[in-house]
Amino acid sequence: MNIHTKNIEESLIEEISSVSLAMFRKSFFGVFHGSISSRISQNRFLINKKDAIFDRIDSNSLIMLYDKEDYRWQEASIDAFIHSNIYQNITEARFVVYAMPPYSVAYSLSHDVLIPKDYFGYKLLGKQIDIFDPKDYDSWYERADINILRYFKQTKKNFIFIKGYGIYAYHRDLYSLAKTIALIENSCKLLNLARMVDIGYENETRFNV
Repeated sequence: MNIHTKNIEESLIEEISSVSLAMFRKSFFGVFHGSISSRISQNRFLINKKDAIFDRIDSNSLIMLYDKEDYRWQEASIDAFIHSNIYQNITEARFVVYAMPPYSVAYSLSHDVLIPKDYFGYKLLGKQIDIFDPKDYDSWYERADINILRYFKQTKKNFIFIKGYGIYAYHRDLYSLAKTIALIENSCKLLNLARMVDIGYENETRFNV
């Protein structure tokens, strides 16, 4: 038995496990990146451990943390401090996820904004999504918690699309949160595929008369 999760409702762990598996299968989570958490009370949250495998999350893969760092933080995801800062400052955050969807990250490397061209991306995400530039990768984790929270506060959005890094999002509902990430990934995937088709036919002469 995991003493850190013994008082957590099994239904919550099952919900986290189910969404984690779905996101892992979509490559939103990987072996070396990704994190998922749930607020338990005003000063406590549940988050995956640093060695968690996202396709089989269970009670032993999760750990309960308090806002103030203690020995338990050593077992937790390296993203725990970012999750903690979101929970401390955004009361409506019930769940937080960090994902690195491949098409989204690939798209972000050469763009500053995402302009969805597909119907669902346009209707549900909006006409334009800014892509946040973290600038210096070497110092990113030293300021990530502050930069991410500032973006949430200034834009009033519940997600941030970060160039070369991925997506942070929060929501009251875990499935809605996963849906937001899936919408961004699908919009980026379609734009990337459309660009490949355009390039493929750019110098095509087979159909010239």
